[in-house]
This record gives sequence, C-alpha cells and structure tokens, in this order.
Amino acid sequence: MSTRRKFIKLSALGATMLGGGFQYASAFAGSLGAAKRNRPVVISTWNHGIPANAAAWEILNKKGTALDAVEAGVRVPEADPEVRTVGYGGYPDREGHVTLDACIMDKDSNCGAVAFLEHIKHPISVARKVMEDTPHVMLVGEGALQFALEKGFKKENLLTPQSEKDWKNWLKESKYKPVINIENHDTIGLLALDANGDLAGACTTSGAAYKMHGRVGDSPIIGAGLFVDNEVGAATATGLGEAVIRMVGSHLVVELMRQGNSPEEACRLAVERIIAKHKDVKDLQVGFIALNKNGEYGGYCIQKGFNYAVQDKSGVKLIDGKSKF
Repeated sequence: MSTRRKFIKLSALGATMLGGGFQYASAFAGSLGAAKRNRPVVISTWNHGIPANAAAWEILNKKGTALDAVEAGVRVPEADPEVRTVGYGGYPDREGHVTLDACIMDKDSNCGAVAFLEHIKHPISVARKVMEDTPHVMLVGEGALQFALEKGFKKENLLTPQSEKDWKNWLKESKYKPVINIENHDTIGLLALDANGDLAGACTTSGAAYKMHGRVGDSPIIGAGLFVDNEVGAATATGLGEAVIRMVGSHLVVELMRQGNSPEEACRLAVERIIAKHKDVKDLQVGFIALNKNGEYGGYCIQKGFNYAVQDKSGVKLIDGKSKF
C-alpha cells in the first residue's frame, strides 16, 4: 500500500511538472500573447523592397490576405528591368540564359516553388499555381516552363539589351567572383502579416550573376530561402544561397523565434551559426529578415551593407541591418 501511495504521489507530481513544463514552453515560445500587436505589416529585403511593399500594402490595408499581398509585392521587382537580380532584366548565367527561382508559402504551410525556369516574367505566380493546382511543391526547368505555359503564362525573352551587354563584357575575362552586396543581393524576400493575424511569404530571384548553367540557390527552397509557421513567425534570406542551404537558414530563424528570441536576435543567432561553419567569411554575405505573429520584425547580416524595407501603419522605413562585422 505504501508503495502504491508513493507511486500515486509521484504520478501526480509528474503530471504537475509536465503541466508546468507545458506552460513554461508556451510562455518561452516567443511570449507572443503579451506584446502589443502591430498589424498589418510587410517587410522585405533591400531597397527594391520599398515599391514591393507598397504593392503589398495596398492589399493589406484593405484587409486582404497576406498571401495575395506577398505575391503582388514581389511581382513588382520581377517586372522591373532596373532590378538586375530579379525577374525580367536579371543577370544571366554564364551561357547567357536568364533562369529564375521562386517560392511562396501560406499560413497553412502550403507552399509552391519553381526553379531553373526560363522565359516567364513572374515565377512567383507560377510557384503559387504549383501550390494551388498540383499535388507537388516544386517544379523545375522544362517541366516548370511547360506547366506555366499550360496555365496561360506568356513566353518571352527576359534578357534585356543591357543585361546582354554586361554578359558579353563579362565573357571577355569570364571571372566568377561575386561581389558582396552587389551581385549577392540577388533576392527579393517579402513577409507579410495581415489584419487577421495570418502570415505568408514569397521569395524570387534570377540568382547569382554568371552562375553555372543549372545552378539553383536557396531562394526556391522551402526552409532555406523562406519559411513560414503561422504559430510563430516567418523568415527569408538573401546573400550566398549555398551558405543558406547548408544551414536551412530561414527554418532555423523561425525555430529560434519559437524558442523565445526576438526576430532580430533569431536572425543574429542564425548568422552566427553560418559564420561558425566557415573558415573565412571575408567575402561572404548572408542576411536574414524575420517577422513574428505580433508584427515585430528585425534583420541581421554578416557584413555591413544589407538593408530591408518595412511598411506598417506608422509609415515606410528603410532600415540598415545590423551586422557581425
């Protein structure tokens, strides 16, 4: 009987501890219920994020969904030939082909992606079609192009005269050495929190200038270039994709927010993890931005020079990201 009483007491104590542990874990996971909420809000990488955010904000400000907002937002730089690292007019690969990568993710963890896609100006919209109209997450190359054409997307030449001229000049020496914060700011990553408190994200790029034909970076890879968890927050990456892929960077940032870190702290810890895995980061740039369920946001990068754009009810901001070096 004494042994049975001890067992019951220990079981009760264990249940209490488990209950307390659960409460502690919930409180530790971002303390999101206590903070003042800022929504809607949209955040994106680099200064070309300002017009992207403006397009997203038009939807968010009318109580539209975060998913519609992120797609509309990144379509702006995709169509702008002056943005040389995204979509139409993007730098080609070393063989003169403009190949595009993109992904999108919604509040329910639905996601779609395309990679190594040619001739389609808006890969983000093709990625959304992959998400909504197929059982798959990613389509690549000729298959992605075939799917896009079947869905009514227009086939067009994405290599502008200026990009072609720059490529031909590059061919004279054919040296592949990306310059950080120039060729490496190769992505528009955009995250949004709508009036309903739901998150979504989109990421799209023409990739590193003069890359090997067929190279794909982190941008279309869910968990690397983009990750959304509607319970916690969202993150997206920019910079050298290979370094981001090795750490599954955007997923790492979201999980760090789940552990109670602010968006900026989560980005910093992810950057430090990447630095720790490289012997020399002198020529390496990676940056992250993150947004949590309360509308708190932040960013962090390896080297100085990274910035990100924010728009919420307080206005429009371009923020210089904090850096390790």
